[in-house]
Amino acid sequence: MQERSSDHPRPIKNSGIGSALGRGIISGAADDDPSAIGTYASAGARFGLDILWTAPLTLPMMFTVVYLSSKLGQVSGRGLFQAIHDFYPRWLLWLVLVGVVLGNTIEAAADLGGIAASLGLFTTLPFWFTVMGVAATIFALQIFGSYTLISRIFRWLALTLIAYAGAALMAKPDLVAALRGTFLVSVEFNKDFLSILVAIIGTTLSAYLYTWQSNEEVEEKIADGQTSLSQRKGASSRELRQSRRDILIGMSFSNLIMYFIILCTGATLHANGQTDIETAAEAAHALKPIAGEAAGYLFAAGVVSVGFLAVPVMTTGAAYDLAQSFGWKGNLHARAREAPGFYVVIGVVTAVAVALNFLGFNPMRALVWSGIVQGFSTPPLLLLIILMTNNRKIMGDQVNSRAMNIMACVTTAAIFAATLALIASWFM
Repeated sequence: MQERSSDHPRPIKNSGIGSALGRGIISGAADDDPSAIGTYASAGARFGLDILWTAPLTLPMMFTVVYLSSKLGQVSGRGLFQAIHDFYPRWLLWLVLVGVVLGNTIEAAADLGGIAASLGLFTTLPFWFTVMGVAATIFALQIFGSYTLISRIFRWLALTLIAYAGAALMAKPDLVAALRGTFLVSVEFNKDFLSILVAIIGTTLSAYLYTWQSNEEVEEKIADGQTSLSQRKGASSRELRQSRRDILIGMSFSNLIMYFIILCTGATLHANGQTDIETAAEAAHALKPIAGEAAGYLFAAGVVSVGFLAVPVMTTGAAYDLAQSFGWKGNLHARAREAPGFYVVIGVVTAVAVALNFLGFNPMRALVWSGIVQGFSTPPLLLLIILMTNNRKIMGDQVNSRAMNIMACVTTAAIFAATLALIASWFM
């Protein structure tokens, strides 16, 4: 998949495993946020190892959408919503913005609740205190930490997801059943199965990934001294090859963790008749008597660690989107006094996410519905990204290759098909 080369190649700042851990792994780990872990755990508990095939199937979809978002940021020098603001009608901008910001806020709320519930396995602190303490800690990091510091912390938090490999091994899954579930696609045409399938696709391809990845590319260019739009425009073929490799590493890592979570809960909870799991914390608690104390604690520790990565990705993503839509200055290189609107949005979204945890609803149940909503809203946004990355006014000569367009269209069609199948099941 060779993209057309740029007339203005730039030197690559980082290469090799350092770059992969700095960007691809961060995006991949953010995709395995506590709410996603809850969805995967629920899928494994309810349908067992027969649903393992969803992990390898979604890998090319994840790679395609994240790479196109990365390419948009690198070549245009703009974040996703800056590009929509500059090249598309305002009604389209506001329509997409509302859906994405609402989705980010709900998912951040579910993740804060997931972190607090998982910490409850280690401490006796009240739930409300833990939610507020976690939110305050994350917000302080965003306000007072530099982009470089935040990026380094995110990189190491991402690696804690390896805990799920350990939990899966402790579950001692049936190898033959695991291989069969991995390579044989098994689909049930009923509402329960299609709902979890759309939720998996929705949470795996969540919109916050697109905005975060495009904006992270812009942040990296700013860190390299390219502070103006004219300086940031353009990327060489070598840079894009590097990006494809880094994103493939990151998405493969994310997908492997998804696989281990389904494997772990499918081999233990489903096999023992515990099919109704609503939260990641419930899954961790239920694993302890079946797979051992260590497996349960590893599962919970993974939820907590990645939650500290995912929540700021979502709240900062909402701030990026609003700042770019309204023309405010806003990036993690700017201090609070230099970009007040940007940091106020981070604070407001964080506060709303905290408040949602005290309204009496189950945040993980809301997350599954959020994943279903993402499944409905993702295809139009994907179509918009495909249009932008084929627009020569935005991308110059770096428009998509035919192979990349085919992959993107197949991904969009697959999501549409799953969503339409779910709608059809409601009337069965």
